[in-house]
Amino acid sequence: MSAIIDAKQQQVDIIAEQLKNSVSTVIVDYRGLSVAEVTELRSQLREAGVEYKVYKNTMVRRAAEQAGIDGLNEFLVGPTAIATSTEDVVAPAKVIAGFAKEHKALEVKTGVMEGNVISAEQVNTVGTLPSHDGLVSMLLSVLQAPVRNFAYAVKAIGEEKEGKEESAE
Repeated sequence: MSAIIDAKQQQVDIIAEQLKNSVSTVIVDYRGLSVAEVTELRSQLREAGVEYKVYKNTMVRRAAEQAGIDGLNEFLVGPTAIATSTEDVVAPAKVIAGFAKEHKALEVKTGVMEGNVISAEQVNTVGTLPSHDGLVSMLLSVLQAPVRNFAYAVKAIGEEKEGKEESAE
């Protein structure tokens, strides 16, 4: 009996560590998805660098308590799968929100971002945000716009002066 309890405690420790190290976690109800659909979801999540696991709710409750995350217990009912990312805050929400649009059976229960519990609506909102690379490219575009406009103005002035010099000859 003690070996079983030790094994369960080790599993809880693993889940707690995963929750602590995660910058973004999304908790979903996968009930109603076929095996092929779950396999497709796992593949998309893996490509995005997101870990996806199915755990027993009691173990997740204990792990969340151990990790210092309050407010998850009400969402830990029924089939529960957890998608976590240690690097990209947007990745789990983006993949799951996109997948849920095509597969209505996938239900987002809640999420945890940087230690704070967020609603399913907030998870879906985060899922619509551009990726980190997309945000960086938008920022660079905004920063380059004044320089580009200045270059166009200088070029236009140069062409105008060139046109006046040619007409004067």
